Amino acid sequence: MFKKFMKFFSIIAIVLCFTSCEKASFKENTNEDNNEKIQVIVTFNPLKEFAMAIGKDKIEVKTLVPEGTEPHDFEPKIKDLKQIHNCKVFIYNGLNMESWLKKCKDSIDNKDIIFVDSSKNIDAIKINNSYDPHIWLSLLNAKIQANNIKEALIKVDSKNKDFYEKNYKDFSNNVDDLYNDYKEKFNTVENKKFVTGHAAFGYFCRDFGLEQNSIEDVFSSGEPSANKMKELIDYCKQNKIKTIFLEDMVSPKVSETLAKEVGAKTVKIYTIESKEDNKNYIESMKDNLEKVYKSLKK
Repeated sequence: MFKKFMKFFSIIAIVLCFTSCEKASFKENTNEDNNEKIQVIVTFNPLKEFAMAIGKDKIEVKTLVPEGTEPHDFEPKIKDLKQIHNCKVFIYNGLNMESWLKKCKDSIDNKDIIFVDSSKNIDAIKINNSYDPHIWLSLLNAKIQANNIKEALIKVDSKNKDFYEKNYKDFSNNVDDLYNDYKEKFNTVENKKFVTGHAAFGYFCRDFGLEQNSIEDVFSSGEPSANKMKELIDYCKQNKIKTIFLEDMVSPKVSETLAKEVGAKTVKIYTIESKEDNKNYIESMKDNLEKVYKSLKK
């Protein structure tokens, strides 16, 4: 009888121990839930770069537009709308880069989401009846976009304001160092003209007093006409263009044809719309600046 009692007691002890461990585990998980990361959705890669630079381990970022897809060509699906509905902060480029945005907003009934227009306070370049949306390819604009993101994160998570402010300051200092370095370099070159496959570098040029000529316009309207091609060939010859820059999301065929016609080489340049060569924003922009600078040096 005593042995049976002890066996029963042992079973009860094990069950109580297991239950206690489960409760401890539940409390631990509950604590993790209370400290869970802020859910952030961005439309495409450069905004993710800025958000991660400011939010770091306090946030979890998901990119809405798949790699290799143009943000203005994207159409959100039901699963995308569900993701947006459950996030705290939704960051978009602005300037009609996301032409589908209004329809998307109208489909979301979560009024607590903070929608961040990263183009707020940027001096946009007007093109006909629209604006050039490629603002992130300017170092000066990147600071403004990052600041807009920082302000949104502080609004959601004010207790970590100092953390976000410090990260923004670090990012801003890195951008300033890169800008000042190449501002000085570009001031030393006489030729300020370069040629790209896609006219995405208007703000980049404005930062450094440069001039781009491109095969496709700002909105990637397709291959150039015969007349446009002749103009580009003449432009390259007159301005001694020895490099034609290629971008990942633009067909290289016409650029390669142009380069062959004028005796130039083709070189890759980053638009940063997708993650390229595993480089972060600063690394990609430094690579772009160095390549353009080398192409302009005598």
